[in-house]
Amino acid sequence: MKLLLGRKDVNPDSRNDDGRTPLWWAACGGHERIVKLFLSRKEVNPDSTDNYGQTPLWRAAALGGHEAIAKLLLDRKEVNPDSRDDYGQTPLWWAADCGYAGIVRLLLGRKEVNPDSRDDYGQTPLWRAAMGGHEGIAKLLLDRKEVNPDSRDYYGQTPLWRAARDGHEGIVKLLLGRKEVDPDSRDSFGRTPLSWATQNKHEEITKFLHGRLGAVSDT
Repeated sequence: MKLLLGRKDVNPDSRNDDGRTPLWWAACGGHERIVKLFLSRKEVNPDSTDNYGQTPLWRAAALGGHEAIAKLLLDRKEVNPDSRDDYGQTPLWWAADCGYAGIVRLLLGRKEVNPDSRDDYGQTPLWRAAMGGHEGIAKLLLDRKEVNPDSRDYYGQTPLWRAARDGHEGIVKLLLGRKEVDPDSRDSFGRTPLSWATQNKHEEITKFLHGRLGAVSDT
């Protein structure tokens, strides 16, 4: 690699047909030493986007979980830590979806990052963490005042709705601890968190929701 980069006839920032550079691929593969080599070259754009709006940081944070590489890229002032791909999905959105808590913390430490950004389907990082059952990440996001714990996606489905449907008991309890969360919200098809928990035989969640709904009706 050093030999190639030492050649004046080699473009270290060349793009393939998908618009992906050598740095993009090194970040994708988790090759930290190679990423450092490319970042040392002034010709290399550390925030280049491919044809789908994905940057090296997006790739390292989103689908690779490469925390050390994410740190290297975030140290570059040219890198936008809140870039959006063609579906409106940010590095934080994907890190929350995949369960990369270390990268979520890194990104939440940047003031440019919107912790409640919505993709083109209305899904937030919290929504995706709830879907994946990533309780620690859900806690990190719920600690941010900007995050709406009861946001609704394109189909009217909330983080609680998704967690109850998929059987993530810890996240259900976390969300029901927030006064902003409607325990009986209905999606566009009229389905509630309780109806899904019951159908999918999540007994503890069903009991918990029953108890919460009973308490609400008594007030």
